[in-house]
Amino acid sequence: MLQAGTAPRADGRQASHRSDAFPLPELYERVSRHVPAVEWPALAPDVEAILRLKRERNAVVLAHNYQAPEIFHTVADIVGDSLALAREAARVDADVIVLAGVHFMAETAKLLNPNKTVLIPDLGAGCSLADSITAADVRALKAKYPGVPVVTYVNTSAAVKAESDVCCTSGNAADVVRALGVPRVLMIPDEFLARNVQQQVPEVEMLTWAGHCEVHERFTPADIAEVRDSYPGITVIAHPECPPEVVEASDFSGSTAMMMNYVTEKRPAQVVLVTECSMADNIAVANPDIEFIKPCNLCPHMKRITLGNIRHALETMTHEVTVEPALADRARTAVERMLAVKPTQTVSPAPIPAPTSAAA
Repeated sequence: MLQAGTAPRADGRQASHRSDAFPLPELYERVSRHVPAVEWPALAPDVEAILRLKRERNAVVLAHNYQAPEIFHTVADIVGDSLALAREAARVDADVIVLAGVHFMAETAKLLNPNKTVLIPDLGAGCSLADSITAADVRALKAKYPGVPVVTYVNTSAAVKAESDVCCTSGNAADVVRALGVPRVLMIPDEFLARNVQQQVPEVEMLTWAGHCEVHERFTPADIAEVRDSYPGITVIAHPECPPEVVEASDFSGSTAMMMNYVTEKRPAQVVLVTECSMADNIAVANPDIEFIKPCNLCPHMKRITLGNIRHALETMTHEVTVEPALADRARTAVERMLAVKPTQTVSPAPIPAPTSAAA
């Protein structure tokens, strides 16, 4: 533990600071491995303001695992993968939700909290997967494959969710597919996730869409081979949005929450996370004895969220996320069906019925 009035330097040694000159030393301790001490005084005013504004607004900050450590470990009230954030958004006790993530996550929070104010700090925080498919595309697929259930990844717009039977995340996709109890599904829009889930549920035929995550599609088996050559014995953990060849070359694949659990439970001496860069930084804070090796890829959309624009969002109550009520009702049904699926089911229930809508 730090002594009062001190903070670690960037090189890991202790640097003396007067307690009245070095701000919020107890919070800096959490991120000292990733934020140089010289930079902290510039970040601390935003942290302090956000903490104050959360109290004044009765607000909470939900942060995805890909957020930078200075957000993840100092101002976030709830952190996790898409599934965890969706579950927590459904039961959060606050008037205002600030989503430190991308736009589809904020929409999902709004779907589950129609009477709360949901803010996203930057409207430009989008997603290549969400952009890869439209509601019209889904309607065309349903016309081409009548009666085939549509399983839609949460990395999509509310309009796409509204055309779907049920949503899924990378953490529960296989369970959702099994729960449908059918021989064939349309799994959209992430082609690689669908192909990887196919390996877990071989009895179900996956019809896919050619959507890809711009972060994960860039990883290759050659990247994995290079890491293994450089670091013999290293543990390789890949996100299921990666190409199947990358997942096959890895030791474990799972959602960001599963990645965190694997590292904390298995405690490999060296590990590489084949996903967005901030994941390793955030896990490393609580696991200083584990060596995290990169490569990784940055998500340009996640990195649009900063302490500064979280503060601005709370100061100005912008940018508010809204969803047209009729569309929201249909999209909410797909998300709620996902949340109702029990994990690792061994017996499939009856098929989930299609939502009632004019487009169905």
